[in-house]
Amino acid sequence: MTTRILLLTHAPLAAALRECALHVFADSADDLLALDVPSDEAPEATLERALAMLVAHGGLDAPTLVLTDLFGATPCNVAQRLTGLLQARLVAGVNLPMLLRSIGYRHESLDALVSRAMVGGSQGVMQVAGSSRQNQSARPSNDQDQYHHQQ
Repeated sequence: MTTRILLLTHAPLAAALRECALHVFADSADDLLALDVPSDEAPEATLERALAMLVAHGGLDAPTLVLTDLFGATPCNVAQRLTGLLQARLVAGVNLPMLLRSIGYRHESLDALVSRAMVGGSQGVMQVAGSSRQNQSARPSNDQDQYHHQQ
């Protein structure tokens, strides 16, 4: 079973990321959901819209990876409440490399998919021009101090 992916972000990021991802993975439209959160929407209304979207696209029992943009912001807070009601995992800090990696590996278990998403997201951020350009092949595969950072 493939895992569906829900983008739950500040408007208009979710729809824009979905549109970009479908350029590469056109066959993933049914498994890739986008919910943009307007700045004036109450969190309860966002939660209701998210639940309705998930019910309409596979139900609440389908494995779901929820990707949100900013830890601590309203979309992430709503996503935290949402994932408590589902068979789901939540990752904050979504970017296009993270999303593409997630789509490519959505056939894996949720826990494995979370790891793939986080590695894809972090490896997709690099300096490509300037005095200390990074070589992608020489970059570490993960952040050795990832559990020691301040939020």
